Amino acid sequence: MSQTALITGASRGLGAALARALAPTHHIVACARTVGALEELDDAVREAGGEATLAPMDVTVDAAMQQLCRSIHDRWQALDLWVHTAVHAAPLAPAGHIGTKDFEKSLAVNVTATARLIGYVAPLLGQTGRAVFLDDPRGGEAFYGAYGTTKAAQIALARSWQAESQRTGPLVRVLTPQPMATATRARFHPGEDRDTLATPAAEAGRLLPEILT
Repeated sequence: MSQTALITGASRGLGAALARALAPTHHIVACARTVGALEELDDAVREAGGEATLAPMDVTVDAAMQQLCRSIHDRWQALDLWVHTAVHAAPLAPAGHIGTKDFEKSLAVNVTATARLIGYVAPLLGQTGRAVFLDDPRGGEAFYGAYGTTKAAQIALARSWQAESQRTGPLVRVLTPQPMATATRARFHPGEDRDTLATPAAEAGRLLPEILT
């Protein structure tokens, strides 16, 4: 019986690439808001010889995340792996000109949803499961106030959980991907030479051994 992996933020970028990489060994529970992209991911997972359960949900909706985790429990009783790639990348702006809506959405996705999900997913992972968070250290960089602040807070939550669960489990890992040619990075760096960047598929392959060991 294959293991089960929940990927939050699975519709594109590294989340989708990791779903495809894990497909041969894990049943993928793919959570994201974009239905069309999830359907494309489902096709890719099947081509890789795996199976996926699609969860077209918004991680900021508390009731939806409760339903998702309850459904995982009812079907599998437990979860082997959680990879959290969901993130809101607010537009770059000077610290004094960050839009209120952008900052509130950044907090909701990057911090509040992460804190809630840790509480909901931890019992499913138990002592032997593992959780993976992806760092992107932008805190303190010019124009990255909204994204850098809330991403740093997300990783601080993950590292606290990591320290708290060292003896009891689950295993919590914080990994740092190399710069990738994603749509999000293209918005941040529109003139960058994308040929110098890693592809999400290549990064998924590089990170997979660290995720699984």
